[in-house]
Amino acid sequence: QVQLVESGGGLVQAGGSLRLSCIASGISSSFYDMAWYRQAPGKQRELVATITPEGGVTAYADPVRGRFTISKDNAKNTVYLQMSSLKPEDTAVYYCNANFQWWGQGTQVTVSS
Repeated sequence: QVQLVESGGGLVQAGGSLRLSCIASGISSSFYDMAWYRQAPGKQRELVATITPEGGVTAYADPVRGRFTISKDNAKNTVYLQMSSLKPEDTAVYYCNANFQWWGQGTQVTVSS
């Protein structure tokens, strides 16, 4: 059974930073593309960042490029999302995804102005 468990969300002031973590079980993160998505209230879920199985290639949505960094530690089966220079519009539930197939339960990020 595949499980993805996110952590690290919380309340932060605009301009601050947070690091999200996603621990995978039931699969090896070294075999799959991993991604972070987010969903703000009243909006569709959107792709934030992706990383290839080896971690060598990353991609970002335009609103977060230059502020967010996705990384992974395959030895720990963990994917991270380092978020800096946070803005109120980054407020959302952030979801971890594996292989564009499996989802975590989400972690809330709230950025106050």
